[in-house]
Amino acid sequence: MSFFKYLKAVATGPKSNRDLEKDECFNAIKMILEQECEPEQSAAFLMCLRVKLESDEELKGTLEACNTFIKKVNIEESVELGFSFDGKKKQTYLFPLYAKILKDFFSKNKEYKSFDLIISGDALQPSNIGITVKDVISNISLEDNIHFFDRKDYFKELSALTSLRKKLFMRSVFNTVEKLFNPANSKYAITSAFHKPYVRKYNMLFKENYEKLLVLKGNEGNPEVFSDFKYWLEKDGDLLEEKISLKDLGINYDKEYKNISLEEMLEELKNPSEDLMNLAYLNAAILLYATNRVSCIKEAYALLKS
Repeated sequence: MSFFKYLKAVATGPKSNRDLEKDECFNAIKMILEQECEPEQSAAFLMCLRVKLESDEELKGTLEACNTFIKKVNIEESVELGFSFDGKKKQTYLFPLYAKILKDFFSKNKEYKSFDLIISGDALQPSNIGITVKDVISNISLEDNIHFFDRKDYFKELSALTSLRKKLFMRSVFNTVEKLFNPANSKYAITSAFHKPYVRKYNMLFKENYEKLLVLKGNEGNPEVFSDFKYWLEKDGDLLEEKISLKDLGINYDKEYKNISLEEMLEELKNPSEDLMNLAYLNAAILLYATNRVSCIKEAYALLKS
């Protein structure tokens, strides 16, 4: 099968470019992942597809191609945290803190069914240059309710494209689909979108894979909040939007780094301030809501703090 016909479809020019059918994009991405085409062809295809803007069918074809390679396990009573793979620069990660909060909560409140946290990581991907989930996890001890999935183990074909993606140094279709590969067959998922059109895209791509998918406007494109935020749930084809103000919860936090180091992240996790812990409680509350343990985030926050 010639890769050239797929490249020609997206790289001929504005007058001749066209959207690929889902099965065409499936085949093209599968060839890229299996490295059946030249690296230069792969890079050109990914760049031109991004510049053209990926259609829904192209996104679906990409995700389906990826799913043919992913090795999955079953941890059904879990929530997948859809972190970006390009790292964080302005704040630390909070998941080590709220994992312990949730573990303590469930041990004291047996009437609530516990769940585990699923986190995926890999080497740094473009286009941000931050500290990755994998960087942090490699330097801390995890609570036993966190399951880390290293992509080089469960999806080695995409991990092997890291060097190519770094040379390309721009976002590609992989940045959109890689947030929620669901390697643990989780019932629930949470991820972040900065622009509202991506809320629709994420629901189109991922909603059928989970009992509940919550998309929020987190900080730095990640499903953790450090400031006032919005979140969205899809119901009967409509996107329902809600807003949460930190002030209404009595949380005051305005710390932001220009370029946080791994050492600074680890220190904040080792010795968190009271304000940072309040944020960790809030993020734990969001997960209680995302997994249907409570009816609203404010109720969950009050419950955790009581």
